[in-house]
Amino acid sequence: MPNTQDARRTANQVGDSRWLELLARVGFIGYGIVHLLVAWLALQIAFGRSAADGDQSGAMRTLAAQPLGGVLLIAIAVGLTAMAIWQAIEAAVGHRAEQGRDRVLERVISAGRTAVYLSFAWTAVQVFRNAGSDTADQQQALSERVMSAPGGRWLVGVAGLVLVGIGAGMIFNGATRRFEKQLKTGAMSARVRQVTCRLGMVGYVAKGIAYGTAGVLVVVAAVQYDPERARGLDAALRALREQAYGTILLTLVAAGFAAFGIYCFAQSRYRKV
Repeated sequence: MPNTQDARRTANQVGDSRWLELLARVGFIGYGIVHLLVAWLALQIAFGRSAADGDQSGAMRTLAAQPLGGVLLIAIAVGLTAMAIWQAIEAAVGHRAEQGRDRVLERVISAGRTAVYLSFAWTAVQVFRNAGSDTADQQQALSERVMSAPGGRWLVGVAGLVLVGIGAGMIFNGATRRFEKQLKTGAMSARVRQVTCRLGMVGYVAKGIAYGTAGVLVVVAAVQYDPERARGLDAALRALREQAYGTILLTLVAAGFAAFGIYCFAQSRYRKV
């Protein structure tokens, strides 16, 4: 018990760090930039003008090619790492305003966010080092290795269903404006709150559609033993482009990602950290 209390006390001390809060808020800015770049790549895919992957690695490679792109990548990596530490603390000892199953759910979601932010930070480091293949290639290769193992196709299928669930959760989060409780709405003017909440709604729904589509493609890849479909967000965006009215649909999704990027800028100031 003393060890548990000591660990909780240490986590609380780290969580109360002013530097961690500042870096996490910088991370939201970087997170927003990445989503704006994904939106731009999605538009390029929509109109058949992009050979780059429409995911976080494609976005970061686009950023790296700009003046001072390397400096921005490192700043994004540091900020996202701080966000990951913050969410790890939330998963361990946070969300005390919630009770029972609600608190358990919020802590599980924080654990998921920790993994996402770490993944984005690692991608930024890899792109800065110009090391490794892009994310879509890595996801395809991993899916191929897993599917070739006994029971691997079942594992990939379950992973796809989890991704579908995450996408559905994002849509629910946006449609119900559940994300508002994470914001310091009392510090906003009425106009800022209205605009921020609309950006969050549109952004979460668009992301949910994209990630849900990616999950469906992973399930199809497992069923048909076709690892080329398991390329994550890039495959999802290209699959949307191939549908009837695909250009219009993907343009709307790109607008949603851009809205989420701007919403992240608002979070850098108004998110409860």
